[in-house]
Formats: sequence, structure tokens, C-alpha cells
Amino acid sequence: MIVPQFWAEGRTRERIDGRQVTVRRFGWSDVSQAEAQAHADTRAGEALNRFRAGQEVVRRELKRAYNGSEGVPIREEIVRRESDTIITRNSYGALCLNTPNVLFVDIDFVVHAKWIVYCILIPLLAAAIAFGWHMRSWPYGILAVFVVIWLTRLLGTWFLRLQANSSSERETRARRRLEQFLSVHPDWYVRLYRTPAGLRVLVLHQTFDPADPRVVECFRALETDPIYVLMCQRQQCFRARVSPKPWRIGIGTHVKPRPGVWPVNPERLSERQAWIDAYERAAEGYASCQFIAALGSGRVDPAAAEVQRLHDELSKANRSLPIA
Repeated sequence: MIVPQFWAEGRTRERIDGRQVTVRRFGWSDVSQAEAQAHADTRAGEALNRFRAGQEVVRRELKRAYNGSEGVPIREEIVRRESDTIITRNSYGALCLNTPNVLFVDIDFVVHAKWIVYCILIPLLAAAIAFGWHMRSWPYGILAVFVVIWLTRLLGTWFLRLQANSSSERETRARRRLEQFLSVHPDWYVRLYRTPAGLRVLVLHQTFDPADPRVVECFRALETDPIYVLMCQRQQCFRARVSPKPWRIGIGTHVKPRPGVWPVNPERLSERQAWIDAYERAAEGYASCQFIAALGSGRVDPAAAEVQRLHDELSKANRSLPIA
């Protein structure tokens, strides 16, 4: 796991086969800004050499958030360090706990209704507009659009009710998978948490390398969120969000400045801090997850226990607060 303190961008330019070629790469360091710049310049030079040799090379490395990056460390502001555990602020402003060896498992069983509603709404709107164009009548087209919106609202309401009824059943199935896994692995000990979208499992009996086959087996058995699995493999760490998502606690704006990927221009740090202050005030009355139960052998690794303490403190998992 690498979460660097310093970031820089390197750029190298050369005329190749009669055309100007510019390659940009990011560099990082936990030592100094100068070392980050040297690393960026080295990576840019290496990429240009590959281009010169005829390899396919992306000329400009994009500044991406955690779940969009590949081959680049976690690019987030470091808020706090405790031993090997690092707390960062992600691209939408929430705090995340990053650990190199204490296993967190995310199990999502809530289907996000808005995306299904969009999938219904967009083609129907297109059909309504096409209908108005075909009839050569804007009143017909406008009427068709209103009918589509009305139908979509009805379908969305129906889906939300269906989802509410099925969430309990999905949680039951998820817990059965966990209990079955623990019955096959009696030495395991876990804490189970409820999140807004599903369940979170924190494994306490020992630490794990993210590439450990037992981790892969656990992810598969518990039907872990595939995006989370991919990012654990890419970033060689485990991760848990420990503060609420802004839009769930009444914060209607994104972290400033957009797109929220660290670092930001020093001139805009005050704007970012103002957003963070408002977010943290709103987040005081919310938890990011809620402790449900401890299951398994009861054996606790000291390193895992420290991560659990920090996780429960930051997420407010043991307090009777709404989760967001």
C-alpha cells in the first residue's frame, strides 16, 4: 500500500519522426516535493522511451480518483496516520481508512434505484421526442414527455417498494453465506457491521496480504463487491469508508474544487476547507456503519484490534445514530 504525501507532474518533449511528442507522468514521494518531481520526470522519460521504441503509450496520465486509477498509488489527502493505517479524504469528501493487512469485506445487496430509473427514463424520453418529431407536432411531443416522466415516477416508486421488501431477504442470504464460510473456517473471527448499502465484515483473528489466496477465497464466498475486490488487488490494501457520504446528510454540493482529486491548487485550499468544515458539522449526527455482531473463534490479532478500535471510533459504529 502506498499513499504518498507529495505529488508532482513531469513532462518531457521530443520531436520524433517529424512531429512534436509530449509525454506527461505523475510522480510521488513520502520524503519531499523534490523527490516526487524527480520520480515524475523519470517516469515521463521512461514512457517517452517506450513511445520511441514503437510501443503504444498513453501520452498524458490523467488525475484520477481511487477507484479509477491503475498503476498509480492512492491519490487522496492524508488526514491522519496511525502506525500502518492511513486515513484519507476521498474525491467526494468522505474519510476512508486504508490498511495494508487488516481484511475488510464489503457485501452490497442494495440495488441503486436511480440508475434503473435512468435506464428506463432515457430511452422513453428519446422515444417521446421521436414521436413528436414524427407527428410534426410539438404539443404531442411535450405531452408524450410528460407521460413518460409520470410513468417513470410510478415505476421508480414501485421499484423502491420492491427493493425495500427484498433488502431484508438479501441481508439474510448474505449472513448465511458468512455463517457457512465461518463453519468451514472455525479459526476465523469477524465483526459484522450494517452499512447503508449492505454489510461490512472486519476480520480480526489475523492479518492478511491482499494477494493471499485465503483473501480471494473469502471474497468469492461472501460475494464481495467486485469493484472493491479489484481495487484491493490494484492498491494492495483494504479499505473502509468511515464517515458519511455527503449527499446522504444534506450536503448538496461536491467537495471543492472539483473534481476533488488530491492535491489541489494552493490558492483553492481555503475553498476546500470551507466545504470540509460544513461537511464535518453535518456529519456529527451520523455514523457510516453500525455494529451488528461478533462471530467466530474469538481470537484477536493485536494489529487487527488496533485497526478495529480506530475504525469503530471514526465510523461511530457503536453509537445509536442513523447510518449514511
